[in-house]
Amino acid sequence: MDVLFLQPAYPTEMQAFTRGLAQTGARVWGVGDTPEAGLPTDLRRHLAGYLRVPAILDEGDVIRRVEQWLGSRRPDRVEGAWEPVTILAARLRERWGLPGMTLDTVLGFRDKKLMHERIAEAGLRCAPSARVRTEAEAWAAAGTIGYPLVVKPTAGAGGRDTYICEDATALAAALQATRHVPEVVIEAFVTGEEFTYEAVTVNGRPFLESVCRYLPNVLDARQNEWISPIIFCVRDVEDPDLADGVRLGRRALDALGMGSGISHMEWFRQGEGQAVFGEMACRPPGAEMMNLMNYARDTDLYRAWGRAVVGLDPQVPAERPYNAAIIFKRAAGNGRIRAIHGLRDFMRKYGPHVARVDLLPIGAPRRNWKATFKGDGNIVVRHPDMQLTLQMAREAASSIHLVAA
Repeated sequence: MDVLFLQPAYPTEMQAFTRGLAQTGARVWGVGDTPEAGLPTDLRRHLAGYLRVPAILDEGDVIRRVEQWLGSRRPDRVEGAWEPVTILAARLRERWGLPGMTLDTVLGFRDKKLMHERIAEAGLRCAPSARVRTEAEAWAAAGTIGYPLVVKPTAGAGGRDTYICEDATALAAALQATRHVPEVVIEAFVTGEEFTYEAVTVNGRPFLESVCRYLPNVLDARQNEWISPIIFCVRDVEDPDLADGVRLGRRALDALGMGSGISHMEWFRQGEGQAVFGEMACRPPGAEMMNLMNYARDTDLYRAWGRAVVGLDPQVPAERPYNAAIIFKRAAGNGRIRAIHGLRDFMRKYGPHVARVDLLPIGAPRRNWKATFKGDGNIVVRHPDMQLTLQMAREAASSIHLVAA
C-alpha cells in the first residue's frame, strides 16, 4: 500500500507517526515544507520518497505540486496527523476518490461552531456558542450567551488565543488580543473538572479508549506561569465516575462521523459525574499525550494508529498496567537554565516509578511558556495504584524546580 503522509518531519512527533505507518508495511511518501536536507536520518529510512513544498498550508499550491510530482500515479491513502493539514488531506482524498474521511466530515472536527451544531443535533450536552467575525457580532453574541464566556479561534488547538471573559471589560480585551484571528467562536464558559477521551478507531469502531485528566484545567495552566501542569492518564477507563464521559465520547464519534485513526476529545465532569462536551479533534492529542498513553499501556500507539488508518486491526493490548502522569516544568526566571533543584531527592524516593525525565539541560535557553504547553521539559511517573501516581505527580510539580538566569 502507498500512503501519502503530509508534514512527516514537523512537529517532531510526526516522525513517530511516519514510523508507525511504515511499520504496517506501507510505502510512505512524505510531503512537507521541511527542507529535504534537514530530514533526520531516522525519518528518512521510513520514507519511500519526499516532496518539499514551500508552504504546506498553501493548499492550492501543494495540490498542484503533488500532482506534478506523482504524474499518473496515485496513492492508496492520504493521511495527516497534524491538525492544520487534516483539511488538505481530505481535499486530496476527495480529489482522487480515495477512502478516508470526507472534507465535510473533517470540517465538522476543525470548525468548532459546526462541531457544536452537530453535537447538539445528536442530543449531547455542550455549551451554547456563536460564530463571530466582527466586534458587533461578538457583542451581540455576548448579549445572548451571557457571562462568563470563552473566546477561542474557530479552527484553533491547544488553548492558544483562548480567553475566559467574566465581563464586558475582559471581552473587549480578548477581542483586541484576537484581532489577528480571522474568525472566533464565543461560547458559554463551562465549569467542572476537565478530562479527555481518546479512541483509536477503524471505520468509527473504537479498538482502544483512554481517559486523561488535566490538573489543573488547561486554561488555568495556560494563564499562570508558576503552575506545573499535570496530565494524568487513568488506568481504569471503566471507573463509574468516568462512565458518562466515555459514553459522551462514543456518541460524539458517531455524531461527527469519525472514520479510521485516533481522535481526541475534551470534556468536563460536573455534579454527579455528568459529562459536558468541550471539543473533539480527528487527530492525535498533543502535549506528549501519545507518549503518556504508551507509558500507561506499555504499547506503541504510533504503530496502532498506522494500522488503523490503513484499515488493519490496531492490535492494541487489552491490558492497562499503569496509571501514568506527565508533569511539565516551567523555569523560574529568564535566560538559560542554570540549576535544577529537587530532582535528585525525587529520584531517590520514586526512581523505580519514574518512566522518563526529559528536562532542558543546564545551559539551554528557557522556552517561552506562553508559546508551548510543554514548558521546559517534563517528567513521567507511573504506577498501578492511582493515588500513589497522583501523589508522585503532585510532588514532582511542587518539589522540582528549574531556575533560569
